Amino acid sequence: MPHVLSVNTGARMDFNAATLDHTGIAKRPVTGPVHVHAPESGSGVEGDFVADTKNHGGELKAVYAYAREDLDAWSAELGRDLAPGLFGENLTTEGMDLTGALLGERWRVGTAVLQVTGPRIPCSTFARIMERDGWVKAFTAKATPGAYFRVLEPGLIAAGDEAVLLDRPGHDVTIGLTFRAVTLEPALLPRLLDAGDHLPENLRDRVERRLAGKPA
Repeated sequence: MPHVLSVNTGARMDFNAATLDHTGIAKRPVTGPVHVHAPESGSGVEGDFVADTKNHGGELKAVYAYAREDLDAWSAELGRDLAPGLFGENLTTEGMDLTGALLGERWRVGTAVLQVTGPRIPCSTFARIMERDGWVKAFTAKATPGAYFRVLEPGLIAAGDEAVLLDRPGHDVTIGLTFRAVTLEPALLPRLLDAGDHLPENLRDRVERRLAGKPA
């Protein structure tokens, strides 16, 4: 049964290696249900801090999820335990194929309804938190980026809550495909248009620029 293993939030902490000299990426599991909502800026998870609101948080990146199965694969590769929230995820999940999730698909998680909007793109802050040379390159090559969600219906989410798939669109544009298109395989960018209205505006602009012969 797909479910939430933990809900994770992060407090503001000073971090000289971050773009803004502080970050909220270091998240930790919390107890009890947590309210999620659709924010204009920042995190959609109550009690969670987002420093770089230009690139994180907001309506399309209100909630970030990463699969425990993918964390375990990284643990084996890195030879170290990876705690829930280390990747900056708000939800550590089990039984959800996040890489194979379609743009626009909807899930009821706890009492909230979430919609898949796109993959996480690794940044320098993430690399420095991991303290591993070549981390961004390695994370990109593996192409299991986790998924961002918008909040369609606010509600409460707690560890152990079931995640119920409500709807999958009729296209085949997955989180994995989208991530590969915007990172190492730009030739795939035109395929993202198959997502129709489920393709976020920034990605649509990127595809249209490529089709017009401009830098994507």
